Amino acid sequence: MRATPLEERTVRPKALSVESRIHEMRGVRVMLSSDLAELYGVSPSALVQAVKRNVERFPSDFMFQLTRDELGSLKSQSVISNRGGIRRAMPYAFTESGVAMLSSVLRQNHPRLRAPASRGGDVRGAGAEAGRSGAAVR
Repeated sequence: MRATPLEERTVRPKALSVESRIHEMRGVRVMLSSDLAELYGVSPSALVQAVKRNVERFPSDFMFQLTRDELGSLKSQSVISNRGGIRRAMPYAFTESGVAMLSSVLRQNHPRLRAPASRGGDVRGAGAEAGRSGAAVR
């Protein structure tokens, strides 16, 4: 089927793959809170708020907050946009275990929330298992 003239002129942004959102920092592969918020369809502030409400479920090997130098390095690599206002807080980086726990926490806070369609099934399964770990639920 041929595109109409309007469709030919419309520029659609490319959706970034999950793989392109994985970065190596501090010797581990991580995803940034802003990318995860976009994938889950929640605001970055709602994601961080859910994490802070469940901070006991996120040990240091699940997530960490970026330093200014690390953020600057990502910006210089064009991984994070230089546009926008001044950040009040540094973004968080989540390891694979942290992403699984985040999935569990977000589903608790937003029961209608679905896992991102572009993710593989292995992380979803890990998130479900992490949710059954016996951790206290608020």
